[in-house]
Amino acid sequence: MLPVLLLTFALALAAPALVARLGRQAFWVLSIGPAAAAAYALASTGRVQAGDFPVSSTPWVPGLDLSIDLRLDTLSWLMLVVVGGVGALVLVYCSAYFSRDAEGTGRFAAVLTAFAGAMIGVVTADDLLLLFIFWELTTVFSYLLIGHYADRKASRRAAMQAIVITTAGGLAMLVGLIVLGVAADTWRISEVVANPPTGAPAVVAIVCLLAGAATKAALIPFHFWLPAAMAAPTPVSAYLHAAAMVKAGVYLVARFAPAFADAAVWRWLVLLLGGGTLLLGGYRALRQHDLKLILAFGTVSQLGLIVLLVGMESRALALAGLAMLGAHAMFKGALFLVAGAVDVAAGTRDMRKLSGLWRSMPVAATAAALATASMIGLPPFAGFVAKEAALEGLWHDATHGGGGYMAAALVAVVAGSGLTVAYSLRFLWGAFATKRAADGAAHEPTPVHRRSWMLILPPLTLGLLGLLAGLAPAMGERLLGPYADEYPAGEPGHLVLWAGLTPALGLSALVLAGGAVLFWQRQRVERLQDRLWSPRAADLVYRRTMRRLDDVAADVTGATQRGSLPVYLGIILVVLALAPGAVIASGLLLGTTVEPAAVAWDQPAQAAVVVVVVIAAILATRARRRLKAVVMVGVAGYANAGLFLLHGAPDLALTQVLTETVTLVVLVLVLRRMPSYFSDRPLPASRWVRLALAVVTGAVMMALTFTAPLARVADPISVDFPDEAVEYGGGNNIVNVTLVDIRSWDTVGEISVILVAATGVASMVFLRQRSGEMLRLSQVDGDASDEQTRDVWIVAGRTLDPERRSVMFEVVTRLIFHAMVLVGLFLLFSGHNYPGGGFAAGLMVGIALTVRYLAGGRYELGEALPLQPGLLLGTGLFLSAGVGLVALLTGNEVLESVIIDLHVPVLGTVHMVTSLFFDIGVMLVVIGLVLDLLRTLGAEIDRQSDTPSRPAARTEVAS
Repeated sequence: MLPVLLLTFALALAAPALVARLGRQAFWVLSIGPAAAAAYALASTGRVQAGDFPVSSTPWVPGLDLSIDLRLDTLSWLMLVVVGGVGALVLVYCSAYFSRDAEGTGRFAAVLTAFAGAMIGVVTADDLLLLFIFWELTTVFSYLLIGHYADRKASRRAAMQAIVITTAGGLAMLVGLIVLGVAADTWRISEVVANPPTGAPAVVAIVCLLAGAATKAALIPFHFWLPAAMAAPTPVSAYLHAAAMVKAGVYLVARFAPAFADAAVWRWLVLLLGGGTLLLGGYRALRQHDLKLILAFGTVSQLGLIVLLVGMESRALALAGLAMLGAHAMFKGALFLVAGAVDVAAGTRDMRKLSGLWRSMPVAATAAALATASMIGLPPFAGFVAKEAALEGLWHDATHGGGGYMAAALVAVVAGSGLTVAYSLRFLWGAFATKRAADGAAHEPTPVHRRSWMLILPPLTLGLLGLLAGLAPAMGERLLGPYADEYPAGEPGHLVLWAGLTPALGLSALVLAGGAVLFWQRQRVERLQDRLWSPRAADLVYRRTMRRLDDVAADVTGATQRGSLPVYLGIILVVLALAPGAVIASGLLLGTTVEPAAVAWDQPAQAAVVVVVVIAAILATRARRRLKAVVMVGVAGYANAGLFLLHGAPDLALTQVLTETVTLVVLVLVLRRMPSYFSDRPLPASRWVRLALAVVTGAVMMALTFTAPLARVADPISVDFPDEAVEYGGGNNIVNVTLVDIRSWDTVGEISVILVAATGVASMVFLRQRSGEMLRLSQVDGDASDEQTRDVWIVAGRTLDPERRSVMFEVVTRLIFHAMVLVGLFLLFSGHNYPGGGFAAGLMVGIALTVRYLAGGRYELGEALPLQPGLLLGTGLFLSAGVGLVALLTGNEVLESVIIDLHVPVLGTVHMVTSLFFDIGVMLVVIGLVLDLLRTLGAEIDRQSDTPSRPAARTEVAS
């Protein structure tokens, strides 16, 4: 099964290239995937009948015990034949449906083929979570298919409507699947059905599963999205809305019905959803004039019928429902394809504009007649066999203890079947009959512009298959009977062409007669429907609900998105303080939280540092000048570094100091383009509010820090880090080895975020192209020679105005720049065993570049490191991730370190770990980030705000 599934998805990926190469004929190649699925199912018929169900289990995420579990039982066998067989015919049909110059054919072919693959996954999945994944894939692909004509408002609206409704149902279904998996202690669908949970979990799961089925199968009150989806191309309607997607909802009901059909909540929900949809869809179909809309509402009605049959606990009804499922796929798929052929040939689907097509399109009329005969239940078609079995089962259960429940179901099926006869005849007459005017004169035959056998053969094939299936009811009973035997109650049913003069036969005659009368009096029926009161349409309710939701969203957005960063931050901090604070306070009051034994300090120096932090924080919250607030925040940060150092964490202290330095510089650079004060008016009250909020938030976070470790029930994984750092990482610096080895995947993600952040900041500041040009000294002093720049302290210092230069700063910069770079390299190479590492090294080099920029301006930055930041960022990320790929070549896991000990003459033994290259990548990313920030918030803002500085005269430099 898995190869068939992979083949279909592989064809979907290749579809655009195939269409570009072969044109419309590529659909023939793409049909191989669904055809292979149907062929596999047919080849496995013997094993399925014998109960030796083919299974496949492929590990997917072993760490989470997830695997791709596939299983082919009787229900999956039938669905795979339907999905694969009809899918192959529809793809062949597409080769003639689209014009040669149609736009988006490659995309359409890829999505339709991928949808077929997703449906194959849905019907064969034997894992609850895998079922949900394929289920949601069908939702996404159907959205793309329904909205294929993106330039049409109706298509866009229908696609959005479909994905909103089916996604909501899918989320509800996910809840039900999780409840089932947890309650049954297994994620295998076959095991859940064999031993279903009971009690409250079962009720919750039933409601959620039926909600998902109702949205996907277009049951009331979610039925309206299916007729709206007729805006899609006809092949989509034939496949998704007759044979595949909506059948996913039916499949879900049929899959879990053997486990839950005897539950009261299941029975009544199925009766209301199935019976109500059956009647409403048939009623609405009687007043439609678009051929596809007649079929769409008819599909809604038929889906309600099938859900009603397979959702009950009777074996006979289950057999009839499965037979109806197969028959429906054949006759409704054929009718949709015929409607598409009529649309292509006549240029319209409005039955009021069609006349006499039975003469100009006799083969299409024949295919439509065969499918219609099966749909209304004429012998000897498959639809008749299934309908007779359903009526017989309902009559038996209603008269043998079924009570009002079965009686109501019988009445609904009889009435709905009569409506089916009426709208089926309406479709056949509307598409092909010769219409007459009020005076009895025949209308002119509708001209036919385009004909193709490929538009006729697929529906004719389906129509003939419906006849052949009806002629072999015993075979159908033998194939489908094992599934019906899984139901908990009822007598076994039978599929026969002639069962004698039974009440079911009488009901069939009543259905045909009543439907014929409704068709005969169709004009009066339409007028009566217009006069009758009807409740507000569900689609109107949906649109108004979405409009109200948009209004509420706009009001909420207007109230919360005020453009004030203090308000946003204040809301975040209030929620942060209230949510954990309420939990901690309630725990203390109820005695469920253990009060921690806190130690004030280990040494008095710690208390002194804390006093500095508190004073700096208070001054920061009360500051009106932005620069004062930034400086106070920096003081608090440096004091925290001292606190880390006093607690014996030099690595954290070093990183904190370096990070605080870079942050302080960046904030000062940003402040150059901002007002000096937070507000033009003194607001002492707001400062006290900020202070109170800061105190409360800090207290809650401190309490959370105390209490959270007490809630731990298992040993933390970090207890093994010291041994793992030495054994696997080859280093004694646990912090650095953790970053580059133990949790290297996290580090890759973090440096990726750094790269994205740097790109975003630069994109907002650069007014020209994103990369920007490097500002080099040669741009303003192109003829400067080495002799003239060799003896100056800062190469580009003369580009600054004299009043902005500091000789002392330039001298200090010249003395410490190279030393800082060397210290950075030392931190890089020593970080595996001593404080340091690639992150600290990158920050140290970044600070060195910052000093050069502050001393010499934007041109000095270009001279200090004449490289684009993107080159450093990309190289660093590639190097860090590339180390993980290299590990695979040595037979290790991705990003696993390899320890190499070499004996080098004179130097002795050299201990090297491959994670060093990962650390180098981290350093390059950090340097690239700092350089990007300096070029963006420094050099580029300098260029935008100042006129280009001219170099001072040579005589001034010489002097």
